[in-house]
Amino acid sequence: MSSQQPAEARALTLLPYVVMTVTAVADVIAGPTVGLLPLVALGPAFAGLTGGPRRTAVIGGLAMTLCLALGWYDDLFPGRRGTTALVSVAGVTAAGLLAAVMRRRREAELASVRSIAEVAQRVLLRPVPRTAGELSAAVSYTAAVAEARIGGDLYEVVTSPGGVRVIVGDVQGKGLDAVETAADVLGAFREAAHDEPDLTGVSSRLERAMDRALGGERFVTAVIAEIREDRTVSLLNYGHPSPLLVHADGTARFLEPGKRALPLGLGLHGTESPKPLRAEFHPGDQLLLYTDGVTEARDSRGTFYPLTSRLHLLMAGSPELALDALHGDIVAHAGGPLGDDAAMLLLRYHAHAEAS
Repeated sequence: MSSQQPAEARALTLLPYVVMTVTAVADVIAGPTVGLLPLVALGPAFAGLTGGPRRTAVIGGLAMTLCLALGWYDDLFPGRRGTTALVSVAGVTAAGLLAAVMRRRREAELASVRSIAEVAQRVLLRPVPRTAGELSAAVSYTAAVAEARIGGDLYEVVTSPGGVRVIVGDVQGKGLDAVETAADVLGAFREAAHDEPDLTGVSSRLERAMDRALGGERFVTAVIAEIREDRTVSLLNYGHPSPLLVHADGTARFLEPGKRALPLGLGLHGTESPKPLRAEFHPGDQLLLYTDGVTEARDSRGTFYPLTSRLHLLMAGSPELALDALHGDIVAHAGGPLGDDAAMLLLRYHAHAEAS
């Protein structure tokens, strides 16, 4: 992709000159009877779509000069046909200049929006700690709306007296509403994760906060996990893709809940909360939490990303390198930008913790 884009940019840069050259040669060969002279205006027209105002003005000047030269060569001056062609080139040049100025303004506005979005992302999705107790952590996040660089997926890692508590979630919908909902979820989780003595308490606080904030109009799928010092992990799943537990020997399994609970925001009417799912989590093991943008990434044939056949990528030297490799493989599978937000959180239990 990176080599293709510069090649396309060079082609667009040369296009106005190529068009004017071809028009000039064709006009000289065909003579004045064919009436190719107005096609010189294509040069500044393409320049206004791809270049800046200065470049458009330069190409417009060249087009005017070329039009005058060809008009005199074809003996069209003075005359209606030559004058019409010259006015056409001047008009298209003026329109190209206006288009170039407006495009530059839009690009500046988009750059400002991107800058604001990046600041918002740093505030909302703070960098996770690289180490939390005996765990190493890393995160990968890609927004489907590349211009905004932020979406509705969320994650957080909190070290509390009860253990390391994490959340990975996916807000229904996109845009600013999804970002606002993600902020509500993360704010409630950060407060509850520090205050509540157990994961059930965190879950109850989060459910109440989300029922008040979302009001049944939006919902959030999420997994809340707690890694305790007794080398176990406890999970509560709110309609979210099941985390993947990868053991030190390379075997893996999805931590599937016995009964799936409704997403956060849909539990007002007496529905049951999710039941805790517990599993052993030993030194050398890894826990991958992710959103559906990962497993639902499709290739050109519509095949979903085969996460379980890519476990070798998680054996890289660090969680950061592992997620970099996995993210690159997902993009390669999709053949380009992902169609949905995709977040991954990888927790690795230090192998040297066995000695302690």
